[in-house]
Amino acid sequence: MQQDADITVTATNGSDRRRSNPAGRSGHGDAGDPLLQVRNLEVRFGDGDPVLHQVSFDLQRGERVAIVGQSGSGKSTTIGAILRLLPGNGRISGGSILLGGKDLATASDGEMRGIRGKKIGLVPQDPMSNLNPSMKVGAQIADALAANGMRNRSAIRKRAVELLTEAGIPDAGRRYGQYPHEFSGGMRQRVLIAIALAGSPDLLIADEPTSALDVTVQRQILNHLQTLVDAHGTSLLFITHDLGLAADRTDRIIVMAEGRIVEVGTPRQILLDPQEEYTRRLVAAAPSAVAALDTDPGRVLEPAAVTATAGPEDILVVRNLVKEFALRGQRGGTVKAVNDVSFAVQRGTTTAVVGESGSGKTTVARIILGLEQATGGEALIDGRSITGSNGAQRRMLRRKVQPVFQDPYGSLDPTYSIERLIDEPLRIFKVGNRASRQQRVAQLLDAVALPRTVAQRRPNELSGGQRQRVAIARALALEPELLICDEAVSALDVLVQDQILELLADLQQRLGLTYLFITHDLAVVRQIATNVVVMKSGSVVEAGSVDKVFLAPDADYTKELLGAIPGAAFAR
Repeated sequence: MQQDADITVTATNGSDRRRSNPAGRSGHGDAGDPLLQVRNLEVRFGDGDPVLHQVSFDLQRGERVAIVGQSGSGKSTTIGAILRLLPGNGRISGGSILLGGKDLATASDGEMRGIRGKKIGLVPQDPMSNLNPSMKVGAQIADALAANGMRNRSAIRKRAVELLTEAGIPDAGRRYGQYPHEFSGGMRQRVLIAIALAGSPDLLIADEPTSALDVTVQRQILNHLQTLVDAHGTSLLFITHDLGLAADRTDRIIVMAEGRIVEVGTPRQILLDPQEEYTRRLVAAAPSAVAALDTDPGRVLEPAAVTATAGPEDILVVRNLVKEFALRGQRGGTVKAVNDVSFAVQRGTTTAVVGESGSGKTTVARIILGLEQATGGEALIDGRSITGSNGAQRRMLRRKVQPVFQDPYGSLDPTYSIERLIDEPLRIFKVGNRASRQQRVAQLLDAVALPRTVAQRRPNELSGGQRQRVAIARALALEPELLICDEAVSALDVLVQDQILELLADLQQRLGLTYLFITHDLAVVRQIATNVVVMKSGSVVEAGSVDKVFLAPDADYTKELLGAIPGAAFAR
């Protein structure tokens, strides 16, 4: 990877893609002075070494530019510097940030308060942590309008309802008075967009605005955001770790690594002809890019392999599974979260269950794990019923089936050492003595490629990828035959995600494991699964081999999910 500190995008000779096209002119915006000019930007924390090195780029009026890179690449630090909201003792130690000719690097705090919201809007990543749960959403938009100079209360309310309507919130007048928990994840993200656009800013910074959303909801949000940006002529700076998403949504891509810009180009250049090794790694690791580019229409399709008929090689059979939940406040009212679901999983293979939030896929997983009781139907492990078993039988079956959950931060007790976390299943099932358990922990750390020295550390001392390796090691402690991975890589950066997927594939080959992989991301499924079950509204709408479902889907819903994979346009 290129490490020279003078790599920028400001030169004009056009001989090197990384140093060409300074204004990013692509038919968007004026050919005059850029709206934003970042020159030789350097950021330090305290008296430490720079974490941003000579970062330079331009953003034209009306242009859409993406900054991509893994965690620690410097993309969030760059936008923190632009907004002058660096955490802790972070400071701009060199360079300039010109917005409409005004240097934000030297602006006073008072000047920056006037610029944020009015000149620069921000759509942050997590709507649950960025919306006040105790305030109605309308009041939060009203606060943003008041901060931008509006004073008349009736005018503020009217404009807030208009912003909610523009952001795609139906029945905005009524929902103005609701709280964030009464909105879906996608609707909460629309509220954040409404707040960001309250001051009609010239520049909108979208920081991973859809990373927690299903692909179809993600597409709806980004389509709507693009419509609003185009209608107002707003420039967009889009921060993401997903190259496929960046390629779909922007005119130009800036790739960052270790606080430096390493490559710049159009989406087609970056996705189809990356010049730098780091960029090639990002493209290879991005599931959306891989799925988009791996669509050979001449491939021989395998027959559908997902059935509900138990065979000698099936470790898991789900047959006519039903789960009903009582509706709160409605006596006798129920909703079917799972409705007549059937499929089988062959030993040593990976079957993915995919669908949007609310499709029922996680409820199916919880029933198989014995964490929910089915209303009807059955699930069998090696021919033994989970749904019809008593407590002792379920305990025995749980040794055969172990989970790996989505959030490596929330699924590990922060007060426990790594050793205690991994040997917890052994202690619960009274396997071995202290010495043998310590040896087993060491073996498991070896298996997931973690140094044995981490055994005495705490989860907060590890990275997200290392924590997920710990979660996998814990799941393997009892030597299970089936792992249920519930969104096990969705919270990770693409390069770390790729490492975990490779680890799972290696463990499967060495240990003969079977995986049931629960996910909303069909791009990940393309990489890891043998078979796929597509669920919608509690029911199976399509099932078959991955090749069959990806290359010749039957259900309209499956086609919709496939069409929502970012970067698909570059497969054509």
